[in-house]
Amino acid sequence: MSSSFDASSGTGTDLLVIDPIRVEQDERYVRRRFWDKIRANLHRVPFLEQALAAFYCATDPATPFKAKAMLMAALAYFILPVDALPDWIIMVGFTDDAAVLAAAIQAVRMNLKPEHHERARATLEAERRKAEGETG
Repeated sequence: MSSSFDASSGTGTDLLVIDPIRVEQDERYVRRRFWDKIRANLHRVPFLEQALAAFYCATDPATPFKAKAMLMAALAYFILPVDALPDWIIMVGFTDDAAVLAAAIQAVRMNLKPEHHERARATLEAERRKAEGETG
């Protein structure tokens, strides 16, 4: 999976060109696989709340297209089964995912609203309770 962005140099200034077709592909991929990734990693990934807040922001109709594109690209990277550091490597497998997601969140932080974070917390709590009920 390639990125939604194409960075090229112009007159000494980096330009960010967003490919709308790629953004649409990222969104379909994320919507199809996001919840399975979240549920499979409820107790292994410390940044799930941030990933959920990013998901809710990216799927919010009020979020500007550029912010949505950046978040969808980061979430697609998080979901990828193969990336720079395979997720199954204990202690470091998710560090690249965390770094990519943190950079995207930092870039669009003005678009992340309190309701995205609140919804993320509530969803994560509900998913963890559900998982504990299934295993306990």
